[in-house]
Amino acid sequence: MLSVRKKPDPMDPSGFVLLADHVPGVMQEIRYYTSYNFIGDRIDGYEEPCAIITREAAWALSEVANELNVQGYRLKIFDAYRPVKAVKHFVLWGIEDLDLRMKPFFYPDLEKQELFAKGYIAKLSSHSRGSAVDLTLLDMKTGREADMGSPFDLFDPVSHPDYTGITQEQYDNRMVLRHAMLRHGFQPIDCEWWHFCLKDEPYPDTYFEFPVSAAYLKK
Repeated sequence: MLSVRKKPDPMDPSGFVLLADHVPGVMQEIRYYTSYNFIGDRIDGYEEPCAIITREAAWALSEVANELNVQGYRLKIFDAYRPVKAVKHFVLWGIEDLDLRMKPFFYPDLEKQELFAKGYIAKLSSHSRGSAVDLTLLDMKTGREADMGSPFDLFDPVSHPDYTGITQEQYDNRMVLRHAMLRHGFQPIDCEWWHFCLKDEPYPDTYFEFPVSAAYLKK
């Protein structure tokens, strides 16, 4: 008789860890905990400014970090696990909210409704499955982010990984990050240079709902 694998409880964080516990020296700027994001308010579900991720993704990122440290870089994380509540916040803002105060900074050449059609906002996010991450490189020589040609969450063609209208240095920086992530089991997407998801993610069909909170992991 075939055994049926029980689907994980969306409120169960037992397969998740704090990324900082597995990647020593990782930098974190969890944007959706702050008001500096494309909506302009802290996003629902972000109770603490910490990167939470599945154990499998954390192990893979530790290998990425080790490789890039040799090249003079550290990882800087903007987002990792994102609860369903946060995605709903994005969607409701995109459909119903008339607030455009962050448009000049994050989507200057698009209307809000276009953010869905162009893939920048989705009704279901791979982040909610726990093995996706938004990140960049921190240059250890300068102490600054490597120049990627566009900032995190700029919804514009310039943020597409293969965009050619940037400098060679900016393109090369993108490729340093991309190639390291690919070598250690992550997949990119075609509209954001900063986004990657573990190819063999442990929860491919579960969208988790627990909050972004180190305290919740310890309950």
